[in-house]
Amino acid sequence: MFARLMPREGRFFEAFNEVAVKAVDAARELAALMGDLNQLPSRLRRIEAVEKEADKLTHATLELLHKTFITPIDREDIHALALRLDDILDVGEAVALTIYEYDIQKLTPEAKQLADMCVQATEKVRDAVALISNMDNAKRILELCKQIGEIEDETDVVMRSAMARLFREEPEVRQVMKMRTVYERLEDMADRCYIVATILEGIVFENA
Repeated sequence: MFARLMPREGRFFEAFNEVAVKAVDAARELAALMGDLNQLPSRLRRIEAVEKEADKLTHATLELLHKTFITPIDREDIHALALRLDDILDVGEAVALTIYEYDIQKLTPEAKQLADMCVQATEKVRDAVALISNMDNAKRILELCKQIGEIEDETDVVMRSAMARLFREEPEVRQVMKMRTVYERLEDMADRCYIVATILEGIVFENA
């Protein structure tokens, strides 16, 4: 419905789309570096660059919100969605920095699995965000949000299993603490995707 009501206000949705695409880019770079730690320096630089681009878009979105009198959706929803989308990239960067700063030389299969799940979650976020400007897409948006929630639930299961195996099999305490931090930040990345999904659900319920 409100797709017909937005001239310049459509810029909000364009910015959301751009940041969501960058979240996928960052997640894919993260998964790739976790598959080959020899690529860590170059992949980390790309993740940092994408995160900075997303920060600029987020700042521009908040500036536009401040200057716009009539918005296509609730102002609080625009503010929350802009910040929470950016959070996904912030956490993705934090994962990569943890691997670099902790000088982790070997990652577990569970860490790689969690990274792949984060890619899946960001792809669902991207797809849902791309539809939010038109409430004719309400049903599909809600389906994607449900799928994001399911992925987030799966990361919790993988996280618990990974931690149990880590404490059971890893004798080196420092390695346990390093991997625990990686696991927690990967899980947090999936959580951030779920937070975006809940915001999108709220927008649908308010506007469809």
